[in-house]
Amino acid sequence: MILYSVMPSETVFANMDVVEKQELKEVTYGHATMLVEQTGPFEGRIVRLISPDPQDYLKPHYAPGQIVRFQPEWN
Repeated sequence: MILYSVMPSETVFANMDVVEKQELKEVTYGHATMLVEQTGPFEGRIVRLISPDPQDYLKPHYAPGQIVRFQPEWN
């Protein structure tokens, strides 16, 4: 990867260790898959949306930062 920036690399990569330590959970809602940072037992904050339908990216309740509730996984 090549990064062209006027900002020093120390500033750009300052929080990289925090981002790498995030525990993300993959949650499927309908045909959309989301990467969610768990904030509670059965809820989390959307970090990334992965969907084959372009219309899903326009829905405000799928936007990154929104809180979603999900069902527990039984193994």
